[in-house]
Amino acid sequence: MNYFYAFLCCGFFSLIGQLLYDHTRLTPGHITSLFVILGICLDFFHFYDWIIVHAQAGALLPITSFGHSLVHSAMIGVGKYGFIGIFSNLFERVSSGLAFAILIAFLTAIVFKPKS
Repeated sequence: MNYFYAFLCCGFFSLIGQLLYDHTRLTPGHITSLFVILGICLDFFHFYDWIIVHAQAGALLPITSFGHSLVHSAMIGVGKYGFIGIFSNLFERVSSGLAFAILIAFLTAIVFKPKS
């Protein structure tokens, strides 16, 4: 049943993204930014943790989980170090994901040629 809930959650986020892309003039960059902000808002109201408990990997795979990670790391940093902890703990927790995304984007740019 866990796989089913994960599929539904991740599929629901994908469906929303596809509908936004098809029926609005938003670019993929705008939609990605909206999903990060959606993850931040859902975590702010403590709803994203509930989604993670029930959908598990289905909630951790979409880009919304990046917003969730940003908020969680900032809140932990504030608790430990005060105001400066927002930035120090933010990079400590999220840097591996950012470094991997940059590496994959770089390798993709090397392998594939853009259309003329």
